[in-house]
Amino acid sequence: MSLSFPSDFIWGTATAAYQIEGGARDIGRTPSIWDTFSHTPGKVENGDTGDTAADHINRRAEDVRLMADLGVNAYRFSVSWSRVQPIGRGPAVQRGLDFYRKLVDDLLERGIRPVLTLYHWDLPHDLETAGGWPVRETAFRFAEYARILGDALGDRVDRWVTLNEPWCSAFLGYASGVHAPGRTDPVLALKAAHHLNLGHGLATQALRTVLPRRAQVTVCHNATAVRARSQSPEDLDARRRIDALANRIFTGPMLAGAYPEDLFKDTARITDWSFVKADDPATINQPLDWLGINYYTPHLVSAATGAGADAARRDSHGHAHGAGEKSPWPGAESVTFHQPPGEVTEMGWSVDPTGLYDVLMRFTREAPDVPLVITENGAAYEDTPDAAGVVHDPDRIRFLHGHLSAAHRAMADGADVRGYFLWSLLDNFEWERGYGKRFGAVHVDYGTQARTPKSSARWYARLTETGVLPDPPA
Repeated sequence: MSLSFPSDFIWGTATAAYQIEGGARDIGRTPSIWDTFSHTPGKVENGDTGDTAADHINRRAEDVRLMADLGVNAYRFSVSWSRVQPIGRGPAVQRGLDFYRKLVDDLLERGIRPVLTLYHWDLPHDLETAGGWPVRETAFRFAEYARILGDALGDRVDRWVTLNEPWCSAFLGYASGVHAPGRTDPVLALKAAHHLNLGHGLATQALRTVLPRRAQVTVCHNATAVRARSQSPEDLDARRRIDALANRIFTGPMLAGAYPEDLFKDTARITDWSFVKADDPATINQPLDWLGINYYTPHLVSAATGAGADAARRDSHGHAHGAGEKSPWPGAESVTFHQPPGEVTEMGWSVDPTGLYDVLMRFTREAPDVPLVITENGAAYEDTPDAAGVVHDPDRIRFLHGHLSAAHRAMADGADVRGYFLWSLLDNFEWERGYGKRFGAVHVDYGTQARTPKSSARWYARLTETGVLPDPPA
């Protein structure tokens, strides 16, 4: 049976500044933490950096044409903070803003709605030198930056995202160290999580003072379906611990105005949370116009499992998030992660659309008045052009079909899902994995920067044109 989506459904695609732009020293840009991190030997596979990436800084118009060919009606992109505000404070560099003005104008000319993400992990290096996200002042600098962009682009951009996946910024950046800035201190990670939350609240307030009333503001979470390996009390408690750190540490204050008490208890041996000021939860708890959900794979966890538990925990530190020596789960280091059975992507991530269904239904129950948008979903596969230069990626099409089917089922069961953004438009710099993993609907030859739409791009274009989910390959 054909699955149809509403006529006003948002069909989009998404990227991030450091992953595609390049131009690391162009248009007034100064280093971000990802420039510093990627240029540090041993931090990124093959010594890759984002210096050139997909050269979007010079191929903006071509890339917007590719979006138009996909038939999308929305594009979620992020702004390079240090291209606009080089040291993370003070006046904007107009040359940097002009790049984004031109991008927005190009999108609007093609009938594509710009969805602007303020922060996708690329903190200006100068702010990290001053302490980074573990320091409270960074949240206020973020709000200042938000106001600058709201003033500059608010007349043309009416959809705004404060943070993309703050979990990654806090815990991969400051606990396991597999992401920039590469620090490995659980106290700093928990402080970073709080100040990212605070930055979201302050930035939302700042945006709403300068944006037109029609504008919408949200945040994007890599919401995780956390599952227990068994129904034993120990495994269920392991699930609770990981859920607190993966999800509720952010959704608690953002959606309900309070941190979960069990999180405080689980991490009491690490910190007393005195960095949370009395008024902070109310500041964080700003009304959201919708909630962005990024989904890729679920987690399967258990309590420690005997003789092999230490090795399993070491492996689990990298499950879906890079293989660091330190755990990204402060207060839950004893939890063991397991690889679910079944198909995996090139990232080693389990392919399980039921996790997306579960996440959408969870937020339907917990925040029934907040519409949902799937702001990232996609997969990395080994995409190689054939002799004729065609890139066939049937595995990606099956992945997308499965997850869109799960989203459709959630909508039928009451989830108010308003849109879907395919990750990603282009093959790009995949963080600590460098250029070895390809998520794009469009293949990029990094030697020539030639763009070649894959089979999945043509499949997605049929979907955006008709609103009817095409069949996957046999």
